[in-house]
Amino acid sequence: IYTLSLHDALPILVIKIGIFYGSTTGVCEDVANKIAEQLGDADVYNIAGNEDKLGDYDALILGTSTWGFGELQADWIDSVDALGSLDLNGKKVAYFGSGDQSSFADTFVDGIGLLNDEIEKTGATVVGHTSTDGYDFNESKALVDSQFLGLAIDEVNQSDLTDERIEAWTTELKKVL
Repeated sequence: IYTLSLHDALPILVIKIGIFYGSTTGVCEDVANKIAEQLGDADVYNIAGNEDKLGDYDALILGTSTWGFGELQADWIDSVDALGSLDLNGKKVAYFGSGDQSSFADTFVDGIGLLNDEIEKTGATVVGHTSTDGYDFNESKALVDSQFLGLAIDEVNQSDLTDERIEAWTTELKKVL
């Protein structure tokens, strides 16, 4: 929750942020917690069993890894259908995803794109696009206008950049949330 006030006499704007992730190996869970730490105040949930909480927030940050050849992480498979039926008009959504840009260069962070396919149906505003600079992959469903729809993390090949990327992304997110 962000509390912003330009002057004590002005109303306080409170934005409630929910971070929902799916994680098999723990990478997305770790990233979700680091994002929450950078934002200062956000609730963090594994999506499995917590789909009913999605509507409780002004802003959602959704995270998934990409498995196999461009598939959603298992926790999201049962939950993704719930996304498209939500009414998120007036709410903001940001994404983060993990993948291996070297071994899976044709499906790097596709999970982000798969989540976005459902979120597009909800009326939400997607924020948090990032540059593809510094990545080496062939294709991704997470691309729109040559940018990632959200934060792309590669713990396999670029783990040394993870904290820096999270910090830069959350700094930008604070400006648009």
